[in-house]
Amino acid sequence: MTARFTRRTTAPHTRLAAVGAIAVAGALVLTGCGDQTKKDDSSSASTSSAPLASKLPSAIRDKGVITVGSDIAYAPVEFKDNAGNVVGLDPDLGAAMGKQLGVKFEFKNGTFDALLTGLRSNRYDIAMSAMTDNKNRQDGVDPDTGKKVGEGVDFVDYLTAGVSIYTRKGDTGNIASWADLCGKKLAVERGTVSEDLAKSETKKCTGGKKITIEPFDDDQQAQTRLRSGGADAASSDFPVAAYAVKTSGGGKDFQLVGDQVEAAPYGIAVAKSDTQLRDALKAAMDAVIKSGEYEKILTKWGAEDGAVKSSVINGGK
Repeated sequence: MTARFTRRTTAPHTRLAAVGAIAVAGALVLTGCGDQTKKDDSSSASTSSAPLASKLPSAIRDKGVITVGSDIAYAPVEFKDNAGNVVGLDPDLGAAMGKQLGVKFEFKNGTFDALLTGLRSNRYDIAMSAMTDNKNRQDGVDPDTGKKVGEGVDFVDYLTAGVSIYTRKGDTGNIASWADLCGKKLAVERGTVSEDLAKSETKKCTGGKKITIEPFDDDQQAQTRLRSGGADAASSDFPVAAYAVKTSGGGKDFQLVGDQVEAAPYGIAVAKSDTQLRDALKAAMDAVIKSGEYEKILTKWGAEDGAVKSSVINGGK
């Protein structure tokens, strides 16, 4: 299912998702707390044979692992399959980059709104979690207050994406756009584009009909809230919303409403001081794109319409 993008005047500061049809097999599984990694380590080559290993900082090259902070509850971008493995678009791209760099990308679970904090505290080497590259994150500015709260991060961009609204199937409540959410309850994941857009849109509501925003730690909880009738609608990245529509209740629980909005780049977040790691990641992503493996991975997860021709550093606005 493909929906067109609608450009908006607001500028959300968020996680956005890949554009395109979702054709993903398997059931959506709730993720638990703690570190979760792919069990198959064979996809990462040794540094002795990897073509781009010399570009990595020596400490990471010697360690053989890039620790990745990620909210592993966001199918089909990153989630656990029925066997307990971390799978999805980002893990597959990480594995492909690992072949180029001669290291393993080890995904560790965390709540989305705490990933950059974990990066700043050196818990993670990078954050890769359907995260939108934008100026606020680059500059370390809180989008709600406009105040600087940290050093900011650099991004290695690798995809273009948008966000969607969905409701219970057959119960749209006449919701067809963000403007129609005034006077409604909206379930979202905390720290995402959906929450930021809702905050922006509720300021435009008239007649005292504001949007009641219900933020949750992960998208699974937001879906549960909508499914139970506790919210009128939910919002998330398009492929995540489309995957939920396709899989939840065998396709009987939800339906997409309206158009996707705010196409913007996904980026891998890297500390400002880690310029060598940042540049190595860009080189690896470019190599994956050039090899054709990038296109295969995006097609596998229904994200091919969000493909880019080359990686960009800090391309978000």
